[in-house]
Amino acid sequence: MPVSLLLIEDNEDILVNLYAYLEPLGYELDCARHGRTGLSMALEGRFDCIVLDVMLPGLDGVSLCRNLREEHHSAVPVLMLTARDTVADRVRGLEAGADDYLVKPFALKELEARIRALLRRGRLNAVGGGPAAEAGVWTFADLSLNNAEHRAVRQGRELRLSPSGFRILAELIRSAPALVRRETLEHLLWGDEAPEGSALRTHIHELRRELDKPFAVPLLQTVPHVGYRLSLAGETQA
Repeated sequence: MPVSLLLIEDNEDILVNLYAYLEPLGYELDCARHGRTGLSMALEGRFDCIVLDVMLPGLDGVSLCRNLREEHHSAVPVLMLTARDTVADRVRGLEAGADDYLVKPFALKELEARIRALLRRGRLNAVGGGPAAEAGVWTFADLSLNNAEHRAVRQGRELRLSPSGFRILAELIRSAPALVRRETLEHLLWGDEAPEGSALRTHIHELRRELDKPFAVPLLQTVPHVGYRLSLAGETQA
């Protein structure tokens, strides 16, 4: 079946380029140029993935994504487009529930690769592949993670994790206290098409803010240039 994408973008030139590149590849496209229109279309339609700009009239992309996740519990993959490349901006999008982000200007080939990675991740979850799809409850110290309910709790406080953050934490707690290599997490999130740069570090930063910052004892430990693990001697650098 063709893949159905919703493009929520108010820049006409970007929309024209996306249509020209993606339609010949077999994608079925629909678009919205206004944030509130995009939210309505996302809720009423059945889309395999949403490509969402941050800066939109009426309702910004971060608020739109947060509304999808928190108010309507939508699990459709969201790829966020942003002109800002600071860690704070990326974390803000991920905390709202975006699965991935791409900084403008971007190569159309990379955008399509990111879309395919999100779709592949969704298929793995649907058929039972990958740690986030396994049934059961895992615990480490005062942390518990329930895959069936897609919930993580520490000291009675439910953690608000993005879909990618939950997958990372599921892999870490399943392996704890053993080390999980960076390459393993990158493959978990993006398959064989992991983006260059700090994409994984941004997800780790967002996960650490929720998992460790509110608590006296950190759990997420970085092994520089190697990977990450859950440990009662966690450190603060991503």
